[in-house]
This record gives sequence, C-alpha cells and structure tokens, in this order.
Amino acid sequence: MQNFFAFIQCRQSDFHLGLDLIKEEFAPDLNSMEVQDPVKLEADRKAASDLFAAGYKEMKLAPAKETTEAQTKAAQDALQYYDKLVRQDTQHLRKSMVAEAEKIAERYLEFLLLLTELVSYARNERDKRLSLGRSAKIDETNWLNNRVVEQLAQNKPLQVEAIKHNLQWNDEQEFIKQLYKEVLGKDETFLKYLEKSGTTFEDDKQIVLHIIKKVFFKNELVSSLMDQRDLYWAENREVLKSMVQRTVKALEEENNDQFELAELSYNWEDDKEFFIDLFNLSIRHEKEYEEMISQKSKNWDVERLALLDRVILIMALCEMINFSSIPVKVTINEYIELAKKYSTPKSKFFINGVLDVLSNELQEKGLIKKSGRGLIDNK
Repeated sequence: MQNFFAFIQCRQSDFHLGLDLIKEEFAPDLNSMEVQDPVKLEADRKAASDLFAAGYKEMKLAPAKETTEAQTKAAQDALQYYDKLVRQDTQHLRKSMVAEAEKIAERYLEFLLLLTELVSYARNERDKRLSLGRSAKIDETNWLNNRVVEQLAQNKPLQVEAIKHNLQWNDEQEFIKQLYKEVLGKDETFLKYLEKSGTTFEDDKQIVLHIIKKVFFKNELVSSLMDQRDLYWAENREVLKSMVQRTVKALEEENNDQFELAELSYNWEDDKEFFIDLFNLSIRHEKEYEEMISQKSKNWDVERLALLDRVILIMALCEMINFSSIPVKVTINEYIELAKKYSTPKSKFFINGVLDVLSNELQEKGLIKKSGRGLIDNK
C-alpha cells in the first residue's frame, strides 16, 4: 500500500516537473541579442502548459487550431519527460517494495542478535572491571548466564544468516552502551531479575520477552535508531515484534541450540509475485477502478477523497477482481483494518460501505470470480 501511495505522489511531482520543463522552454533568454517579448513568452508557456495538463493523464495531446508549433513541441517534450519519470518511479518503487519486505526478515534477525549483543557487552564490561580489580555494583550473573540468549548465540542458522547478510552491531556500540546502562540498568523488572538467587529457564525466557516488548519495541532510544535504519519502521514494528516474540516463546530448555527461525513467509517467492502483481495491476487499472468508486460515492468527489482512502479502495478492488484465490470477505476485512490503522476515523465506515456494495454488484456481473478450496459462491 505504501508504494502505491508513493507512486501517486511521485506521479503528481512528475507532472509539476513537466510544467517546469515548459516554463524553462519559454523563460527569457538573458544571453540573447534579440529583444525578448515577455508577454508572448508567458502566453506560449500558458498555452503549452494547458495543452500538457489536458493530455498527460491519457498520455496524448490534442492541440487546438490556435496552438503554435512551438507550444505543441514544448508540451510534447514535457509529456515525454513526464512519461520517462513515471516509468522510472514505477520501476524504482516496485524494486524497493520487494527489497523493503525482504529487509523485515533481516530486521528480525538483527533483534535476535541484539539480545546476544547485550549479553556480550555486559560480559566485556565485567571482564574489564575484573582486570582492574573493581567490583560490580550489581551482580549480573543471571543475565550473563541467560539460557535463552545462549540458545540464540549458539543457533547455527542464525549465525549463518548473520554472516550471509552481514548483520552485526559493531558500528552501534554507543547505542548498545546506552541501551544496557541507561535503559536496562534502570528497568525495575530487569533489576529484580538480576537480584534473584538463581533463575529457572522460564525466568530467563520471561525477562527476554520483557526486553522485547517493553524495550525493543517501545523505548524511544530504539525507535530513534530504527527510524534512521528503516524507512518503514512504524509499519514494520508490530510484524517484527510478533516474529521475535514467537521465536522466544517457542524455545524450550531441552532444545539447546536446535530451533527453527521464524519465516517472513512460508512461500516468499509466491508472496513476492503477489505483491508485484497487485502493485502493477493497481496502477494499470487505476482509472477504471476510480470510475467504479465514483459511481458508488455520489456524495463524494473521488478526486477530493482522502488520498489514502482512494489507494485503499483501488487496491481492494484490484485484489477482489484479479486474485481468484482470495475470498472477498478476507479482502474487505484486510483493507478495513488498513483504513482503521492509517486513514481518518470515519474512513473504515466509508471503505466498508463502498466495498460491500461494489463486491456484490461485481459478483452479480461475473467480474469477480473466486475459485479454490473453501471458496463457495465467490465469497
């Protein structure tokens, strides 16, 4: 959704860049020896701009009889430039969409590694104190011997993936220091855990889950760093938290280092193809779906709807019409949830109403056809 939203915004920017090209074409030439006519130049700029604005959506100009050759050429150049920019943006956003999705898997691994990094930092600090003959203010033995973190540290697949993707926290040692000393070092639950006289495996697991929930995915220090590292941190946060929590909750004492890492998708290649197809088809059929939406939004000008609502409705229609294995109700519920999370307070009701009416109408016309196990009556 973010990338289709970004595509529409980029396309609007590309339109204005096309207008800027026309403006430059008819700007006064300060180096010219000939007398410049600013009134004529402005008239040419306006005529060419109007011509471009009237035809850019259809990618076709319709010059009027009074349009001059220079004005037509400027509008045509702007149209070609606009088309080039839109194609470039489409390609870039399609690639970045897949790349950002794949980065979720890397972020998941990074948070598992962050747990081991915090233990390593504490151990190094203890060794430094011992070498200087200093004693610790707080006994950190429970944390240094945390069996859950030890399982993560010894897990071969995690080690392999970390090397494969060059995942490490070596460049963020100041962050690690702050996180351990200023956040965990002041966390009451963590301090009570350190004070326990011996811990069970369940104690070790619970403190790790506490750190994941209350520190990794709530603390401002972590959020600030992740905002810099991940453009979609706000959107990815809940998915990542769920993946990391599931991994830790599944650990058992007898597992040792033998456990499976969570998968972003059970079949990433198929899901990746779905993402790309949904993105491409939403762009290809945007105008067609906007017309459908407009017909069912009599009291609303589709051009004046909240942009995010338009994006949600277009993508929902695209999914319902073009992906036969996804039940209509599943699609509607998914996009209502997106409206709740990202759009205006009333958007969920508007989205639900429009999609409900359109889905019934399109099924009656045979434009929505569902097939596959469990799909009855196109539902």
